[in-house]
Amino acid sequence: MPLNVDLSSLCPEWRILLERYDHLNRVAKKGQILFAGSSLMEQFPVNELMNSLGVPGCVYNRGVGGYTTDDLLRTMDICIFDLEPRKLFLNIGTNDIGAGRLESLRVNYREILRQIKERLPETRLYLLAYYPCNPQGLQASEEERAQAFRYRTNETIRECNRWVEKLAHEIGAVYLDLNAPLQDAQGCLKLELTTDGIHMYPDAYVPILEQLIPYLE
Repeated sequence: MPLNVDLSSLCPEWRILLERYDHLNRVAKKGQILFAGSSLMEQFPVNELMNSLGVPGCVYNRGVGGYTTDDLLRTMDICIFDLEPRKLFLNIGTNDIGAGRLESLRVNYREILRQIKERLPETRLYLLAYYPCNPQGLQASEEERAQAFRYRTNETIRECNRWVEKLAHEIGAVYLDLNAPLQDAQGCLKLELTTDGIHMYPDAYVPILEQLIPYLE
């Protein structure tokens, strides 16, 4: 079956990963559970953790590290539509936040959801809240840290989460805020959970999965 998305303009790392996803999609079961989004979804070891916790189910992960909403829009077939999921858990846009592209985020996120509702009207859609961050988790100079977290602040993340929650209500999706066990007293990502102030160690996803179990059944 020929590839149904032109990957020639993508960076080599994305092209390799998406070609792999395309081949996996050819043998994947339709109508299962799908996780899609950027690196915070790609790095979610959902199947291994499900096995460890004794959680049954078939879950596919099509997260792509570094993805923005623009990028997902270009590869919706591979990342979402080819799998025809009955449940879709989406976490996309954190890199838009990190780049200070909030207006583009809002426009693109709506378009992503419009296409999903149009092409997968029976799919149950779950929108995940953006995870908190913690600049102190990045091993860098103060200047480098300030630049890396110039736009990605917990205040902006909370603002975007309020918007995603409102959007979920508008379209009949389920909004899931799974952040409580990840946050310290100041609302930042706990330092012991993070590799760089944004991304998390694999076992940091255990409390996230534990909250998701009722929705995976």
